[in-house]
Amino acid sequence: MQLRKTLVVGMLSLAFLSGCSLFSGEEDVVTMSPLPKVENQFTPTKVWSSSVGSGLDGHYSNLRPAWQGDRVFAADRKGLVKAMDLANGKELWRADLSTKRGLLSSRESALLSGGVTVSGDHVYVGSERAEVFALNAADGTLAWQATAAGEVLSRPVVSDGVVLVHTSNGMLQALNESDGTIKWTVNLDIPTLSLRGESAPATAFGAAIVGGDNGRVNAVLINQGQLIWQQRISQPSGATEIDRLNDVDTTPVVAGEQVYALGYNGNMTALDLRSGQIVWKRELGSVQDFVIDGDRIYVVDQNDRVVALSTNGGVNLWRQSDLLHRNLTGPALYNGYLVVGDSEGYLHWINTADGRFVAQHKVDSAGFLSDPVVASDKLLIQAKNGDVYAFTR
Repeated sequence: MQLRKTLVVGMLSLAFLSGCSLFSGEEDVVTMSPLPKVENQFTPTKVWSSSVGSGLDGHYSNLRPAWQGDRVFAADRKGLVKAMDLANGKELWRADLSTKRGLLSSRESALLSGGVTVSGDHVYVGSERAEVFALNAADGTLAWQATAAGEVLSRPVVSDGVVLVHTSNGMLQALNESDGTIKWTVNLDIPTLSLRGESAPATAFGAAIVGGDNGRVNAVLINQGQLIWQQRISQPSGATEIDRLNDVDTTPVVAGEQVYALGYNGNMTALDLRSGQIVWKRELGSVQDFVIDGDRIYVVDQNDRVVALSTNGGVNLWRQSDLLHRNLTGPALYNGYLVVGDSEGYLHWINTADGRFVAQHKVDSAGFLSDPVVASDKLLIQAKNGDVYAFTR
């Protein structure tokens, strides 16, 4: 049985699993695939790079940039939030969300986590201290700060006048977009043992669709906080505690009248948006967000295979297995290519038609953990050390 190195590192450094002991005397050995040899068909152009503090500071966190208009927003774990010009990376403002505990003491880390979100006039980010911050996008000043029900490990999502946060103790909360007051809380339930990470909600037709640590996908009315339906897509099974993990930590994707969801040790599942009934499912597990483009689904599975499936029944279209256990990021679709980063700091560009490599280049020796982000005509990615890069093709 194989396990992603990133998950092991996260467990050791951040109490990655909650509840009982994971190993039970077993030792899991994972061998990273050697770097595949690629004859580059093109060389991506680095437009700019900019440092954002100390990055993840050696911890497992899914911080990644966000963009709106002509600005990029990024953060580090300690509490630095920066706004940069999308065209050239020039700093426009910075805010420090760390706290000063005494006159002579050093500042205490804000423990930011889960990613930055920008919507309207505000930039939002959550923390492992159960805090949600809203900054004014124009100048970085603090608009409001609110306390959530638990650690905010996924990015906030803004819809229908509320900020949705999914906490580590299984609570989905809606905070008023204007002042951060809590409008409602829904308990999604959590098992004794779970992965360290939470699904960010997807929103459609007045509902929030979110995965849970118990293997279920949940639909909640945004205005009232009322549970509409639940559907299990991952069933605990196997001889070891790792085998029985069945979290749904990926963000569901709504396309047309269907919801697509993916669980760890579980299934890629298509659900009816209104009823939650299963349309089809395919055995495939991951903790990485996935991409849907037209009639195709692009997934990085939990062993770092890059897979293309059809939205019609989940038929396998191609599979790229030359990056096994290189601890890949989730994929991004940019200018007709699929792009993933790895823990050694390479970006891999893949032909969406057949899964073959078309380009590969070393970007940052610190490596990547969070997904690339498509921002207008540029591809953004943030390294573990906090450096943010912008590329064009």
